[in-house]
Formats: sequence, C-alpha cells, structure tokens
Amino acid sequence: MDYSQFLIMPQEIGLLVVFLLVFIYDTFMPDRCQKALPTFTTALFGLYTVFSFFPVHSGMAFAGMFESSDATWAMKAILNVGMLLVLLQSIKWANSEFVAVRRGEFYELLLLTLFGMFLMVSARNMLLFYIGLETASLPLAALAAFEKHHYESHEAAAKYMFTAIFSSAILLLGMSFVYGLAGSFDYMTLASALSDKHSALLIAAVAFVIAGVGFKLSLVPFHLWTADVYQGAPTAVTSYLSVISKGSAAFAFLVILVQVFGTVYAEVWKWMLYAIIILTITIGNLFAVRQRNLKRFLAFSSISQAGYIMLGIVGANVLGMTSMMYYILVYIFSNLGAFAVIAVIERQTDKVTIDDYNGLFKTNPWLAFTMMIAMFSLAGIPPFAGFFSKFFVFAGALKTGDTAIYILVLIALINTIISLYYYLLVVKAMFIRQDECTIPTLKSHWSEKTGMILCALGIIFIGLVSCIYTFLNGVSENSSALFNIGM
Repeated sequence: MDYSQFLIMPQEIGLLVVFLLVFIYDTFMPDRCQKALPTFTTALFGLYTVFSFFPVHSGMAFAGMFESSDATWAMKAILNVGMLLVLLQSIKWANSEFVAVRRGEFYELLLLTLFGMFLMVSARNMLLFYIGLETASLPLAALAAFEKHHYESHEAAAKYMFTAIFSSAILLLGMSFVYGLAGSFDYMTLASALSDKHSALLIAAVAFVIAGVGFKLSLVPFHLWTADVYQGAPTAVTSYLSVISKGSAAFAFLVILVQVFGTVYAEVWKWMLYAIIILTITIGNLFAVRQRNLKRFLAFSSISQAGYIMLGIVGANVLGMTSMMYYILVYIFSNLGAFAVIAVIERQTDKVTIDDYNGLFKTNPWLAFTMMIAMFSLAGIPPFAGFFSKFFVFAGALKTGDTAIYILVLIALINTIISLYYYLLVVKAMFIRQDECTIPTLKSHWSEKTGMILCALGIIFIGLVSCIYTFLNGVSENSSALFNIGM
C-alpha cells in the first residue's frame, strides 16, 4: 500500500489528531482540569479550522474512492466554521451539572460525526459514501439522547435511530440496483455505464437513492420525525443537526446526482427533484406557520431551507454548485445565530415558545437584536446575507433555461413571501407586543456572547460584501458568488 496517499487528505488527518488529543485529555487529565475540556476542545478546533483554510493538493486516492479538490476543500472549510460556532456556543452547556460527567463523550462524538461527513464529501465511490454516512449518522443518535434525564431526549434518539435505519435500508436497496445495472460502485464508471440504460430498474434505483439521502436532508416526504428530533434533542445537538449535517449531506447529494446520474438527468430524475423541491419548500413553510415552539419552528424552517439548497443541484453547473455552497455558509451563520439565542434562554429559564419572547427587547436587547438579524437573514430580507444566498441559488437554477425551471423558481419566490410572514412573527413578539416579558434579564456566558457576535457579524458582513460584489461584477457563470470552485 502506498501510504503517500494519505497526504492528499490533510483535513481528515488533522481532524483525527484533534479527536485523539481531546480523547487523551478527557481520559488522563485529573478531575480538577476536566472543566477546561470544552475550552481546550474549542481552542484546538479553532487552530485546526485556521489550518483547514490552506488549500490542499488535488488528487485521487485509494483506487479513486477518495478525491481531494478545490470544491471538497471549500466545503470542508465551511463545515469547520459551523462546527467551531457550535463548539463555542456549547461550552457553558457542556459544563452544566447534568452534562459535565459526559462532556468528553459529547465532543468525541461530535468530532467523529464530522469525520464521517468529510468522507461523504470526498467520496467518489458509493461504498465509501455509505461508510461516511453511517459514521456520521450513528453517533448522532447517541447525541440526541445526551440529556438522558429528559424523556423527550430519549424519544428524539429513538425516532432518529428509526429514521436512520429506514433511510440506510432504502439507500442500500438503491445502491444494489445501481450495482446490478453497472457492476461497479465507482462514480465515473457508473456514469458511463448508466448513460445508455434507461430502464425501469434505473428509475427505481435513482428513486431509492434520492429517498435514502432525502431522509438525511429532511426533504418532504421523508421529514415526518424531523421536528420531534429537533425538539427533543439538546439545543446544541439540534443546532449541529440543522446546519452541519444538512450541509454535508447536500454537497454529497449534489456530487452523486451530477457525477453518477448526470447523464440521465432529463430522462430519469429531473422531475423527481422538481417535485421534491416544491413539496419541501411549500410544506415546510406551511407547517412552520403553525408552530409555537421555537425548536419545532426552526425544524420546519430548516426543511424549507433544504428545498432552497436543492435548487443549487437543479442548476447542475458551476454557478449552481457555488451558489449552493454559499447558501450553506450563510445558513450556518443565520441558523446558529437563532439557536444561540434559544440555547441561552432555554438554559436559564426553560422557555422555548414564541409567546415567551413577547417584549424580549425590553429585558434582553442584545438577544433580541441577534434573533432579529437571524430571522431577517433566514427570511431573505436585503441587505442581509440570506437575501443574496437565495438570489444566487435562483440565478444558478435559471441558467439552465428550462421553462419548467421558471415555474419552479416562481413557486420558490411565492414561498419566500410565506416564510417572511412567519419569521417576522418572532420579530413582532420581541419588539412590538406590549405584553409583560416573562423572561428576566439574562447574563450570557462569554462563549455564548462570542458565538452570537460572530453569527451577527457574519450575516451583516457577508451581506454587505455580496451587495458590493454583485453591484460591481453582476452574476455570471464564472463569477457569481464570492468564490468560484470547480468540481
């Protein structure tokens, strides 16, 4: 075996080094030093995140199963940013009375799931993709049940496990059909072998693969337990599920559909994806309007956002892929900003409904301001970053020139108006309702404040830079977003 192949996967090796150092600290450091484990892990991962921004060598390894490229490097760097924000915001929670005894396991499981997501992103063979998927999925069930003294946490873990089992079974069935048609799991070999095999079995195979990954992305109609998992899991885990897990699965999904099934796009999976996008955006929005619990509210919001992310796949071009990655970056800052506020308030008051936030600006102006910025960005209100993420995704989809795409984008635009209504309900509760606020003035931990500041600055800064960049350069196939990455 040529061990030099490991040189093209420095991000995975670096992540394993972080994991081992955290494990050694948790195992061998004395009890008086254990309280510093969350800060140690966050600082160590921060250094690793800076390292991950240095470009890596492009190439293939392990007989073409693993690929390192500019696109995979950028996606992993984006995921690292989100992971760092999650770690930063969870320091105070990890040192709480009920979690402290298991905080080492919390960080080790998080790092392990991220390693699995990195394998998914770089996989160019369905077996490696499946290994990465299971490495990322199984520890998340344990994380969902982390607050074992809460019944809802147990329920969330059970439902997540059932969802993972069903999705894996469906995905494996689809993979077996693909192997039966092409006799290989390699992406490039599959693409050439499937190009002239337009059969009912191929349609079934693509449908099962889309369904299997659709469970991981919470696409409709594979979303049914998503809100229950989000509500029952610890807020730190919910925020991780909503952005990091979704972002990695979306990019891996893009690679599979474009590289493996791209040659049968129009004949096989084009209309499947169109229908799923419309259902996901519409049903996610309609159900979000009805929610009063903020974690369930953001669960259905994330379902709708997944539909917008899928528009980048429809583009199937450089602009579509770049806009999807840009959307995930903006979504990380926006969603984690909202979850940071929810975590602070829930940890100190156990209040998680929209009505509890009535008059929040009077007692906690900084929390209300951060939540407002996050809601504005998620709703796509200019000049915040969320507006430009939707703009670029729509532009990438429209580049295909297909008449059906115009109808699809129109439906997405109409749904954006619906989402504007329910996101502003939260802002209305905090700033306009005159009811007596039931949430007293709260003191946030330094890590929570830092996380919220970074999220707010990220939303504003990316929005302003995008506004200036778009004004100066416009939107084109090669220079639409803030970076251009080839696959």
